Order: sequence, then structure tokens, then C-alpha cells
Amino acid sequence: MGTASSVAMMVEALGLTLPGTSTHPESSQARMQAAYNTGRRIVEMTKSGLSPSKIVTAGSFRNAVRILQACGGSTNAIIHLLALSGRVDGKLTLDQVTSLGEGLSVIVDVEPSGAELIQEFDLAGGVPALIEAMGSYFEGEQLTALGNAWNENLVVTNAGSVIKALENPIYPKAAFAVVSGSLAPKGALIKVSAASSHLLVHTGPAVVFHGYEDMRERIDDESLAITKDSVLILNNCGPVGVPGMPEWGMIPIPKRLLAKGVTDMVRISDARMSGTSFGTCFLHVSPESAVGGPLGIVQDGDLIEVDVPAGKINLLIADDDRQARVHAWQLPTSEHLRGWPALYRQHVLQADEGCDLDFLRPTSPEMRRFVPPVVGRS
Repeated sequence: MGTASSVAMMVEALGLTLPGTSTHPESSQARMQAAYNTGRRIVEMTKSGLSPSKIVTAGSFRNAVRILQACGGSTNAIIHLLALSGRVDGKLTLDQVTSLGEGLSVIVDVEPSGAELIQEFDLAGGVPALIEAMGSYFEGEQLTALGNAWNENLVVTNAGSVIKALENPIYPKAAFAVVSGSLAPKGALIKVSAASSHLLVHTGPAVVFHGYEDMRERIDDESLAITKDSVLILNNCGPVGVPGMPEWGMIPIPKRLLAKGVTDMVRISDARMSGTSFGTCFLHVSPESAVGGPLGIVQDGDLIEVDVPAGKINLLIADDDRQARVHAWQLPTSEHLRGWPALYRQHVLQADEGCDLDFLRPTSPEMRRFVPPVVGRS
């Protein structure tokens, strides 16, 4: 439940749950007490007029990104956060993810290693203790669900706890980075703390799979021209292409390379990845293949350049070749011609905007027709 843990901490950092309540172990007395306290607080907030719109600000969203950067959370959480921000005009953009991680490092591991790790984190003070350890990188003046500032709710963790100091981290850099370039003009996301350091700067020939079934059928084909330096490309697996953007981004290493000791390769897709997964996987490529993104024109043998420190991901082909491929590209056909799947394909936003539905954004004319303005917000 890597994504669940990450999102719970993200929501707490936004100020939408009581401080210290997002990581209580299941079935514990503490969780029952937290639920009781939450119910009482909701009634109090209703009476006092403290609504979520007064708590959640651009600063809150920046803090939520920083929490994810410091805890090594799930890549899925970034999409959720971008979607939430878009719903309330929280001004968060994908390209901020890297800059908001500058100076931070992974100082607590919330990878889904079982309830024991989450319990240790909770006993160490949970999110309030993590924020304390983050120091000035967290905007402590932002509000909590209690109606006071985060600075008034922090906890100092015990020495030797699962929460480390920034100077003695679990991983020396922030968990996530965003790259962009000719292969992903609107960006792609990588969980750097789960990647292999020697592959963060890499150039290699593409091996292209056109959809999940194609990948499953051919990944272990002995005739497939592939080496440890190849870059595995999986297209047509994004929000429009499937539709729904499944967790197919951790393309498996071919068995014959595994037998030779290869444990990781550069993998690029417009899909998502499970919070339990590891590897040098560039995910959420935007725009996706199915809407004409450059990932859809990559051919076997094309050189792919990735440079995470420089924030780059490029398809290294000549301009005239690129233009010819774009001109020849055709919109993929879909079996979804009506109903919810067709509506979803028509209105889903790209990953850099959280894969939300465009008509649910506050700037959408449709949204303005059906939702009254929030009091106190223009």
C-alpha cells in the first residue's frame, strides 16, 4: 500500500487531517481515537466556518510535494496532488516538483514493507516529527485542520528513530525528479531514490513495445535485439490510450538479461508504476502517445538520451526525420465509442495536469455552470 501511505501523509501535510493521524497502524486504539477526534473536529470546524478552502493554499501544496520528496513516497501521489491542485487552483505544476526537492533528502522510508515500518514511523512522531526534521524546507506557517499553524504542532523525534536527520539521510537526494525534452515536452517523472545511479545519465538504442500486450508477448523473445544498454519504450499506455493509465510502467527485464546479472535498465512509458516497484523507470510521459506525443513516433534503434541531473529526456533523431514521422502518425483507433470510457477519453487531462477531467476544473465553463462560487474566493 505504498500509494495509500504516501497519499495519507500528503493529505495531512495539506492540512486536511489532524496532525499526527495519517500513519496510525490499522486496528489500533490510537486509530480509533483519531477517528473520534476527527469527527469532533469536523463539527467544530463547521461551527467556526473553517472550511478546507481556507486551509489549502499554494503553500500547502508546496509542502505536500516536499513531504513526498522527503519520505520516498509513491509516484502515483504526484498525479493525485496535481489533480487536487487543479481542482482548487492551487498553482502547483509538474515542473515545480524538482525545484521543491532541492536541498531535501529522503529521511524516512515509507515503502510498503509491512505494518511494522509504518508503526515505527508513527511511534517516532509521524508527519509532525518528519516536518520538524525537515526544518526550514517546510513552510510552517501553513494551517492545519486544528486551525493553527504547523509550527505549533511539531514533534521532536527520538535519536536513532526511523526519521533521520537531513545530514544523515537514507538517500542523499530528494525522492523525485522531473525531466523534459524532445521525448516528453510536458515532462516525465522518475523516482530517483528507486533508480540505479549509473543509469541516471544514459544514452542507448530504443526497443519499442506498442502497448502492454505487445510487450508481454515479445519481452522474452530470443530474437529480440536487446542488450543491457537498450532503452525499453512502452507506448499507448497513458490515460487516453488504454484508457485509464494502468500501472504498467515497470517493464520487466528480459529473462535472458536477468540470467546474465542485469537487474535494471532504463524504461520509459506513458503509464504509471506501483508504489511497491523499483527501477530506473521514467513514467507519466506527457503528452502521451495516443494524443500525438513524441513517444508514439519512437522506432527501434533510435537513440534515447536521459540525464536526470540536467532534467533532460530526448529522442535523438534528425529534424526532418521527426517531421516525416509526425506527418505519417495516425490517431489510434479505439473500441470505446460511447458511454463513460468514450467520455473519459475525450475529457481526461494529461499526466502533467493530474489526469483529471477538464470539465471539473474551476476554469472550465461547465464547472462554473454547475458549481456555485466558494465564499471568499474569486
